[in-house]
Amino acid sequence: MKRIAVFLLIALLACQFVFAGGSTESKSGEKEIIIGVFEPQTGENGGGGYQEVLGMRYANKVYPTVQINGETYKVRLIEADNKSDKTEAVTAAQSLISSGASVILGSYGSGVSIAAGDIFLDNEVPAIGASCTNPQVTFGNDYYFRVCFLDPFQGTVMANFAWQDGAKKAAVITQLGDDYSSGLGNFFKRAFVDLGGNVVSEQQFQTNTTDFKSILTNIKATNPDVIFAPSSIATAPLIIKQARELGITAKIMAGDTWENSSIIENAGSSAEGVVLSTFFDDADPATDEAAKFIKGFKPYLVENNQPDIIPAVSALGYDAYLVALKAIEAANSTKGPAIRNALVDVAVEGVTGKIVFNQNGDADKDLAFIKIIQNGQFKFLKTVSVL
Repeated sequence: MKRIAVFLLIALLACQFVFAGGSTESKSGEKEIIIGVFEPQTGENGGGGYQEVLGMRYANKVYPTVQINGETYKVRLIEADNKSDKTEAVTAAQSLISSGASVILGSYGSGVSIAAGDIFLDNEVPAIGASCTNPQVTFGNDYYFRVCFLDPFQGTVMANFAWQDGAKKAAVITQLGDDYSSGLGNFFKRAFVDLGGNVVSEQQFQTNTTDFKSILTNIKATNPDVIFAPSSIATAPLIIKQARELGITAKIMAGDTWENSSIIENAGSSAEGVVLSTFFDDADPATDEAAKFIKGFKPYLVENNQPDIIPAVSALGYDAYLVALKAIEAANSTKGPAIRNALVDVAVEGVTGKIVFNQNGDADKDLAFIKIIQNGQFKFLKTVSVL
């Protein structure tokens, strides 16, 4: 009986160690700290998630170690595919906790980030989102931070742009059950109406929808000046092509998810004139870190069979990793609670600008980049700030 009691005590202590995060030793005897990568690499958002992962992997290549109490620790990334699914997100989050991750990066997609939030909170392992823009990701969760701007800001930016471009009537298309799509659509609608605009049609579609002609026919009848359709990379080219096939000439706009070359490839000439908001433009690096990143990351993209066009989410993934390293060093610890406390006061000159967090764990950002698709490429139009 005594042996059983001792065994149970050891097991309990081991569980506490894993759930709080901690250091390990590599096969070569190096001290290690584990950073978990919580991202979709398959499913509806797999394309965007993979781009975000590439930014994190590259950051790990550039900065493979971190200093803790005067000792060098190798940073090991452990990746878990949340498969763009809220149920799978919980499983993926739990697997990263069990792996002994001291901090988690991700995820692309607000819905999966929200679904996993309580796992990180309950186990006291901080998470740093890269591009998850819905306010609910960090709301009421002291262990979730993020390096991107939020949907209320992004929705307002795009409403302002539409209004200033002369739009008076707007249609909004959103995906049922998708926190990012529905949230951003609502913020755009609210801001556009506040400016004096009229939302003449609101349409929703189910996940995995491929035929949008009924929705678009309803929209065409209202003759909008602009269509705002925040959605996934997979659905974007379908909406764009089918709208143009129906003879809809309204300007089509969306949020950050549409900055992906596959949309141009799949929508073809129909994508011309599409406008979107995003987090980063490699033509105008804001910091020394950005210039360094741009120079090294383009060849890295080619090595990984990607176009040498830097996705904004890759830059955010890189920045999330930098923030994690800074917090680990400031905490002088591999333990989740200590790293979380250090994150509150972290300040990082990242690729997407200076990153500091407000009381909600959100990056204090007020600048968005507006881009348009012209001649099969994303072209910078303007930066927009909403004060």
